[in-house]
Formats: sequence, C-alpha cells, structure tokens
Amino acid sequence: MPYTTEFELRRNDYSLSEDQESVKHAFAEFFTHECPPTRVREAEPLGYDAPLWRELVKMGAVSMALPESAGGDGATMVELALVAEEYGRVLAPVPLIEAVVAARALARCGGPAADRWIADAMAGLPQTLALHPALPGMSQLVPAGAIARAVVALDGEDLVLVTSEEPAPHVPNQGSAPLAWWDPSPGDREVLAEGPVAREIVATALDEWKVLTAAALVGLAEEAKRLGAEFTKTRSTMGVPIGSLQGVSHPLASVEIEISGARNLVLKAAWFSEYEPHVRPELVPMAYANAARCATQAARVGLHVQGGLGFTLESDVTLYFRRAKGWSVLPGDPFNELLAIGDALAASAGALSSPVPA
Repeated sequence: MPYTTEFELRRNDYSLSEDQESVKHAFAEFFTHECPPTRVREAEPLGYDAPLWRELVKMGAVSMALPESAGGDGATMVELALVAEEYGRVLAPVPLIEAVVAARALARCGGPAADRWIADAMAGLPQTLALHPALPGMSQLVPAGAIARAVVALDGEDLVLVTSEEPAPHVPNQGSAPLAWWDPSPGDREVLAEGPVAREIVATALDEWKVLTAAALVGLAEEAKRLGAEFTKTRSTMGVPIGSLQGVSHPLASVEIEISGARNLVLKAAWFSEYEPHVRPELVPMAYANAARCATQAARVGLHVQGGLGFTLESDVTLYFRRAKGWSVLPGDPFNELLAIGDALAASAGALSSPVPA
C-alpha cells in the first residue's frame, strides 16, 4: 500500500484500537491462566508443551494470522505482535511464532500443497521456517525444528516445503527452545514458488519472524523487570527498603524506559510491515536488535536486584535470563542487524539522490 496522507497520523500513533485491546487482553488472560512458571519448567529441556499448543490453536492463534482467502481471520502484524508479546511474557513453550510465519508464507504461495499444509497448521500440526537458505550438504539450526515435520525454506531459486516422517533430533540449549540441526536432503521436497516471487515470500517471512520475535522479547523484558521490582518491595537493608537505593531503583527505571521505547518500535515496525513494507525497511532490523538488547538488559537487572537468590536456578528470573540470551541469537548475532539497518538506510538515501527520469 503506497504512502498517502491519510496514514500520517497512524505512522506516529501507537495507541491501540478497541479490537486490538480485546485481542491483547484475551491472550494475556489465556497465557496467565494456562502457563505459570511451573508449566514452563515442566516443558524443559525440549521447550514444547503439546496440550498447551493444542489449546492455543483452538483459541485461533494460527488461524487469526491467515488471510480470509485462506480460511483465516485476517489479523494484521500489529495484532500478531500483541499476541507475541503476551507469549513472551510467560515464556510459553509453544512454537507460536514459527507456526504463524510458516503458515502466512504458505498462504502467499497458494496451490494444492500449500493449502494442504495450511489446513494442517490450523489443526495444530507444528510447522516452521528455515532462517537461512538451504545449502547442499549443510545443516542449519532451525527454530522449532525438533517438533516440526514440515520446514519452509529457500533452496536456490525455489521456495520449498520439506517434510519428513519425524522431526530432527533436539539440540540442547540454554534457552530450552526446540532447536534442531536441519538438513533438507533426506526429506520430501515440494516446490511452492520460484524465482523473484520465492525470494520475496521468504524475505517477508523473515521480516515477520523478526518482528514477532522482537515483540516476544519485549514481553520477556517486561516480566523480568516486574519480577525484579516485586522483589524489591519485600527486602530491606540497613533499615530501608532496597528499592529506595539508587543502585537498585535507577537500573529498574532505566529498564522501564527501554521497554517502553522497544515496544513502540516493535509496533511501528509491525505497522509498516503490514501496510507499507517497502517504505521503512530499516525498522525491522532496528526493532529486532533493540528488543534483543532490551531483553538481555532487563533480565540481567531483574536477576541482579535479587542478589544471590536471583542466581539460583530455582528463581523464576533465571528462566527469563536464559531465554533472553537464547532467543536473541537464533538467527545469529543480533548486532549483525546493524549492518542490515545501514544497508537499508544507504539504499533509501541512494534512491532519494537518484536523478528523476526525464
């Protein structure tokens, strides 16, 4: 959708509509009720709770992400980012982001094979997305690869769906994510799209994965900060609450400011990704890199203000610390996104300085 003046206010307005508030509230209630920290721990080390995933699918977490033409509800990236933030807030052990992104990529492809797997996705069969192009004889770490039998990937000039009888073996990791080394060669391969169309679909899917992962990291940061702040209300030292000490209160306040900015940046990236994806391409790597930094900082502060208790594995904040570290590096070093930001800004500057054809 091209730029028009009717979007000028929305480009700078982060407030949510009534419907968006309802979506956020509904999923916040679901995750709070269904996924306490004990359930997160019980799902370790694989990081997958099949009954929880089935309940989430029944609630429409996948179908809402699909266009109406594919049998979905047509939710935008903004609504999906709100759901992803609530998912990250409780560290839900489900493949939400990967399943949503893979299903949306399939919907853009169309065709009998894509339609068949979209139906399976809406029925709760986990699917995922390879974050890097498939290379002959090379394996790559794939999010949710240890629980998904279907992987959407770019293979040369083709967008392919690679399926197997069983998911790849789980790779243990500190974030307790269902990661797996994935090799496309043993699986059945179906070509869904080719050439520029395939590359465009994959590029869009990767951007969506980064935006939704950034939203999840914001939710993670929010809860890690809350855990630290709540702890300060119950502890005193030298006759005063520890929250009154600058060494405690100032870092928590700094994290609160960082979270607010990260959330706004994610929502802005989500909005542009949905409505004007080619106007501000730098927003996606900006939102992802910033959210990764914010989540790591929030988890570190939340852990430190709890002192020796915070460093114990029994402390809930350590769940957030480990996932802040693990989730942030799934596609590689998040600070590599700085190069993507520079490339996008340089390309935009070059386009603006190009002479206008006569």
